[in-house]
Amino acid sequence: MFSFKVDNQIGFELLQQQHKEELFKLVDNNREHLRKWLLWVDKRKSAQDFEPIISIWINNYANNNGFDAGIRYNGKLVGMIGLHYIDWKNKATSIGYFLSEEAQGNGIITKSVSSLVNYLFRELDLNRIEIQVAVNNLKSITIPRRLGFVQEGIKRDGQWLYDHYEDLITFSLLKNDWEKSEWINLK
Repeated sequence: MFSFKVDNQIGFELLQQQHKEELFKLVDNNREHLRKWLLWVDKRKSAQDFEPIISIWINNYANNNGFDAGIRYNGKLVGMIGLHYIDWKNKATSIGYFLSEEAQGNGIITKSVSSLVNYLFRELDLNRIEIQVAVNNLKSITIPRRLGFVQEGIKRDGQWLYDHYEDLITFSLLKNDWEKSEWINLK
């Protein structure tokens, strides 16, 4: 099964059914923090609500069509990272992530995305990676900017969040830009 080591403190693992209680606890303890940017949070009211979704995640991974993995920091589940779909014809994907409120400020997402980008370009030979972020999600916006992603544009009213629309910024990184970048050799 999929697992990925970022460094001595951070790793990813494909979430299985046995993780549903731990995942629910993470979401439930961070409900207010996460619902600002994620529409699905209110739909997850019990660990059982994750059963069908985890099955989809496992199926996507089995079909070589992306993944949704837990981020562990010193062994504790603190967030998730995933590839939303891999367009193999165009060698493109998009990355999504979230992190618990208490785990913020440790560089976990920056290191995770950087490591994943290196893997996607080196091992999977992808050409394009996108990250979409709500315009008002200032903490999340810093990740693609810090890692050299290019802001391509704003998708106006791109995401419905409970009672309002949020504009989405699309950032991208191309393999040839990555090959020229300073952080290519970061581990």
